[in-house]
This record gives sequence, C-alpha cells and structure tokens, in this order.
Amino acid sequence: MGHRERHRSDRIGWLRAAVLGANDGIVSTASLVVGVAAADATQHGVLVAGIAGLVAGALSMAAGEYVSVSSQADTEQADLRRERQELATDPQAEEDELTGIYVTRGLEAGLARLVAQQLSAKGALAAHARDELGLTDELAARPLQAALASAGTFALGAGVPVLTILVAPTAMLVPAVAAVSLFCLVALGAIAARVGGAPMVVGAARVTIWGLLAMLATALVGRLFGTAIG
Repeated sequence: MGHRERHRSDRIGWLRAAVLGANDGIVSTASLVVGVAAADATQHGVLVAGIAGLVAGALSMAAGEYVSVSSQADTEQADLRRERQELATDPQAEEDELTGIYVTRGLEAGLARLVAQQLSAKGALAAHARDELGLTDELAARPLQAALASAGTFALGAGVPVLTILVAPTAMLVPAVAAVSLFCLVALGAIAARVGGAPMVVGAARVTIWGLLAMLATALVGRLFGTAIG
C-alpha cells in the first residue's frame, strides 16, 4: 500500500479568499455598525447601514478578487503560450534549459539530461510549466472560484454584526456588536490557522487585534462627528 502524504499548499487559493472575505465581512461591517451606532443613530438606521455595508462589500470583494486573480491567470496563460511556442521552434534549447534546472537542483548532468528527456516525452509543456514556471494545477489561478468564495464568505462574516443588531437591545448595541464580532474573529483566525497548519493562537491574535483597532477607530469617529453634528 502506497504512502500518501497530506500537504496543505493545495488549499492556498481558496483558503486565502475565504479567510480574507470572512475577515473583511466581520471587520468592515462591524466597524461601520459601531461607528454609526456611536453617533447616536436609531436601531433602524444602524440596521440599514449594516445591510448596505454587507451588500456593497460582498460585491466589491467579488469584483476585486475576480479582477486580481484574472490578471494572474492572464499572466500564467501568457507564459504558457510563450513556452509552447519555444518548444515548437527550438525543442533542443528547451531540453537544455530543463536539464540545467535539474542540475541546479542537485542532479548529476547525465541523470538530469535523462530526466529532462523522459519528462519531455510524457509532456514537455507540463514539465516546463511545473519546473521552470512553477505552475501547477493545484495552485493555478481560478478567478470565478476566488470571486465566489470572497463574496460568499464576506456575506457570512458581515451577517454576524447585522444579526446582532436584530437581537441586541438598543442601549447595548455597540458593546454587543463588538463582543460578538471579536468572538467570531477569534474563532475565524484560529480555524484558518488550524486548516493552514499554523499556530492557532497566532492566527486568532492577528485578526482580532486588527478588528479591535478598526472598531475603536470607527467608534471614535462616530462619537466625534455625532456630537459635533448633534
């Protein structure tokens, strides 16, 4: 029975998009809600602001992630087209290039040549994509997947402060939203770190600290401007 190792690098694409989306959803919407509530807005006004932040943020995350990852995908495809053309026009030079790569990785020259020839025979473009360009199917850019993951997780994250508005007493709106959001940030950071193989305490701390700073800043802005306007 073959030994199969479990690696985490194939999770990088969707994990990054999912964590970024959920984190932004909680932090940005909770901060918006806290800032508006600190300005002495009504519960209805705070709820409208929260829902508007959820919708706008989810669409913004989807668009931004799609454009960003599409640019990465375009670059990858351009590199593959160039490799395909070079393989068609000068296959010997490409074999030499692949051989040189394996030599720098520690293979003896003759063995490196043999490996390059055998891998090229089974798929020269795939060999160059993997060993020269560093492109693999697991790490390939997937714009639509990244956009949907970012939008969906942003909406889930933003739903935390929005739902809290519906159940929290008006007088306790700011502390309730802050407490629930910070608790969810701790859980999110810990889970993301666990899935990615990093220390859970570090993962929880880094997202929670930034979330707390964001809410404190918007609460201060809401209090200052609310008092000045009022």
